[in-house]
Amino acid sequence: MTRRLALTLLSGALARAQNRGMASRNVTPVPFGEPSGKPFHARFVNVAHAAGLHSPVIYGPVGHADYVLEVMGCGAAFLDYDNDGWLDIILLTGRRLDSTPEGAIIRLYKNNRDGTFSDVSERSGVGRSVWATGITVGDYDNDGFDDVFITCWGQNILFHNNGDGTFSDVTRKAGLIHPGNRFGTGCTWIDYDRDGRLDLFVSHYAVFDTNKIPPRGKDPACNYNGVATLCGPAGLDQESCRLYHNNGDGTFSDVSAKSGIAAVKAGHALTAAATDFDGDGWPDIYVACDSTPSLYFRNNHDGTFTEQGLERGVSLSEDGQEQAGMGLGVGDAHGDGFLDIFKTHFRGDTEVLYRNNGKGYFRDVTLRAGLGVETRFVGWGTAITDLDNDGLPDLFFTTGMVYPEVERKIPDAPWKTPNVVFRNLGGGKFEELRNQAGPGIAEAHSSRGAAFGDFDNDGDVDILIVNMNEPPSLLRNDMSGGGHWLKVLLIGTVSNRSAIGAQVVATYGERKQAQAVLAQSSYLSVNDRRLHFGLGAATAANLEIHWPNGGRESVANVAAGQLVVIREGSGIIRFERWREL
Repeated sequence: MTRRLALTLLSGALARAQNRGMASRNVTPVPFGEPSGKPFHARFVNVAHAAGLHSPVIYGPVGHADYVLEVMGCGAAFLDYDNDGWLDIILLTGRRLDSTPEGAIIRLYKNNRDGTFSDVSERSGVGRSVWATGITVGDYDNDGFDDVFITCWGQNILFHNNGDGTFSDVTRKAGLIHPGNRFGTGCTWIDYDRDGRLDLFVSHYAVFDTNKIPPRGKDPACNYNGVATLCGPAGLDQESCRLYHNNGDGTFSDVSAKSGIAAVKAGHALTAAATDFDGDGWPDIYVACDSTPSLYFRNNHDGTFTEQGLERGVSLSEDGQEQAGMGLGVGDAHGDGFLDIFKTHFRGDTEVLYRNNGKGYFRDVTLRAGLGVETRFVGWGTAITDLDNDGLPDLFFTTGMVYPEVERKIPDAPWKTPNVVFRNLGGGKFEELRNQAGPGIAEAHSSRGAAFGDFDNDGDVDILIVNMNEPPSLLRNDMSGGGHWLKVLLIGTVSNRSAIGAQVVATYGERKQAQAVLAQSSYLSVNDRRLHFGLGAATAANLEIHWPNGGRESVANVAAGQLVVIREGSGIIRFERWREL
């Protein structure tokens, strides 16, 4: 670390100690330029109510908040828990410290295949009233059905999928009960030792105890521009991340110490994403951290990890400042076959786009990409994904303030704010669409997690959004324009059955694009495991699959307008032709 960087970090730490909130660089936005005038063929409409998603996500009180726990919110998941080929939904929930309303439970919604969902929460066994935060989905016992792990303030939960529409809480049986209350946040399945079984990584936000943390108004250092607010995360004690090894018999062993994970000062860790960022065939772990340097755990191929965030260029902003890392989008924003990272932050700061050189070293290209125009909002759930099927992945993120009381005195810092879309113009350039992406984008909520997937199987990307103390949003993508697409579902054999950690590079026309099978990203959320490639005018693509066990497989000239299911070692085993838009 250079002397200049060390002084920068020290000054930032001192500033946060004096104001115990979330980090912001308080940068001036770049002037909004002339629009490109290019048509955008995705239009988002909120169909949550018509789809049957009526229950609010309870998280803290309404109109005020005394503790950081009450405003951090939670994630959601798109998953196919019953293997019928249609995306179902899990929506997490929180509680209230004083009195939690009836019905504040984790909710599982079954897809009825007609644009609606049925609430099967209670009869499925997942309908628990807990203070949940993050979720990861994957088949940890390779029995063909997706299991679910959920982080909480309190005890985390492992739900085993019984294959009959129900889940069993096997947390204790699996050896995942921990002493005391932890503020669990990020979590992801990862086969870090490539033995074909999914292991588990868990991050924590802070050591949280209401008996030791002053509530809002009791500490004058806890304020936002002079308005008294809750305290944190600055000033709160930190807790290490954890890594659990899958023993292959339904149980897990805590290998946090011997893997090197526990030795790393974790900061205020939130969303975790695991994939092979450096192209060596072994999965690494990246963790967005709030107001502390974000973490890059490089896999050493021997059961251990080394934290290399600073060396890799993904800990800090381009000017060496800590940022309030919340959500993570992982995808190929530049069309070069390498996985980039998009990270969301606090208001008064830009989001950050890190470009990967293919060897796991990243460069902050935020300003070069045209993203410096937006600093108004607190960013949360996010993705690098092709929203309009033009073959160029776009950027999306949800927003929402963390201090409910502030807007009464500072009207330009409202609690509820809109979503944000940056469309990809090609050549590494993006433009913000402030009115062209449909009414669902413009709706104002205080949103947190978001899951991305095609819930109605019509060949585009829809978005599920968690809204604080409101029902969720389900943004249906009503596409036009005729862009082609291709979906890929991978099934591991030697690798873990969920193929978590796999990557697919699609080549179409003069373009290429990499995507990864992730078990968590966005903000504490899980996306559709079927990889979606917009192809633009191309009618076919060549696929190169990098399997989690290190093997590679190629499939040539795959026609657009369909889902292809590829089994490791067997090639395409099933086609599902869908309606082209």
